[in-house]
Amino acid sequence: MYVLVVGLNHRTAPVEIREVLAFSRQELPTALLKIKGKPHIGGCTILSTCNRTEVYAAVTDVEAGLAAVRDFLAKKCNKPQHIIGDYLYTRTLYDAVRHLFRVSSGLDSMILGETQILGQVREAYQIALECGATNGVLNTLFKQSITVGKKVRTETLIDQNPVSISYTAVELAKQSFGELQGRQVLVVGAGKMSELTLKHLVASGVGKIVVANRSLPRAEQLATVCGGIAIPFTQIDNYLADTDILISCTAASEYVISYDMVQAVWRKRGDRPIFMIDIAVPRDIDPAVGKIEGVILYDIDDLQHVVEQNLAERQRAASQAEEIIEKEIVEFFQWLGSLFAVPTIMALKAKAETIKQTELEKAMGKLSSLNDREKKVVTSLASSIVNQLMHIPIVNLKKYASTHQGHLYAEILQNLFDLEISGQQARLMQNINDGR
Repeated sequence: MYVLVVGLNHRTAPVEIREVLAFSRQELPTALLKIKGKPHIGGCTILSTCNRTEVYAAVTDVEAGLAAVRDFLAKKCNKPQHIIGDYLYTRTLYDAVRHLFRVSSGLDSMILGETQILGQVREAYQIALECGATNGVLNTLFKQSITVGKKVRTETLIDQNPVSISYTAVELAKQSFGELQGRQVLVVGAGKMSELTLKHLVASGVGKIVVANRSLPRAEQLATVCGGIAIPFTQIDNYLADTDILISCTAASEYVISYDMVQAVWRKRGDRPIFMIDIAVPRDIDPAVGKIEGVILYDIDDLQHVVEQNLAERQRAASQAEEIIEKEIVEFFQWLGSLFAVPTIMALKAKAETIKQTELEKAMGKLSSLNDREKKVVTSLASSIVNQLMHIPIVNLKKYASTHQGHLYAEILQNLFDLEISGQQARLMQNINDGR
């Protein structure tokens, strides 16, 4: 079983590509089971955030697995594979594990060391686990990646001064207006990202806060926490005229803030500018809105241009984190090597013993004149030959089992000797799922 990842992120693809490959929480179970149903794929998990969409899979054939995942992603965004392939990256085996550990630790995020990604990895794994899309290898991999993410933050303090997407959005607003005291804010969407953004806004001393959401009770709940008021989506245009800062992050598949909506209320504002940040993928605000005079519009890609506070400290912490990750990778592959080595050795011995006994029975049938002592000599000779032939492969497999290539040697041996280990493998997987 091999681990691989196929995906794209803020470095490899612009927001207009990322948004067509984004998965809502509701879409994930169907998508996961569709991937797992493909040949050669034993388990999968999809990590879909504002900045990345990644499919992790445990496969029996690397090339076939990569092709299956690429085909799935191409169909998802309704683009030919050769076009979407320009934005995708692939990692296999050691590099795939290292990539996930770095993602969980916040080392691959837009903002180095951001904390939100660890919860997103945990949620992605939980969704895949609940719908039966994972397997033993992925279960262990994701559990360890979550542990690694926690360990990195505890030991390096890389997120001691949090710099998340929501925090950066508020910092951009400060750059435009200076201090935010007394400014009226309209937050569109009442999800986790909106809640985090509101916390930063309240800490910055904003004046009136308005929360708009499709579900009014959820908006009311969030507004109560931050001392604001709640409105339904249908009333957004009524509040735009008095809004200084608009931050939008919903799961809508179409624009929530349209060009016509903003243009219609613009004459009511006079010369007052409005600052808009769209941190949703797919985008909530029609990009054409940014062409209206007086509108300052940023989408999630623009957040990369914000000067990151405490960057030097985070870089030093990141170097420390890389060392932690390398040790954890060794531990994972030692486990994976032992997972394959033990049943492979047992199966190899069993097959050798079966062949020996079969051939001995044939030989004894032709050598009926042998006495008991002579039969023992022949049997001992057969056992000695088999044991010596098996000794070096078994010793070497045990040695390689503790390296990051241990499982590869085990699978090569399985293929060379056509070993049947399905029953033993199933028992091992059950132990993994119940334990580690």
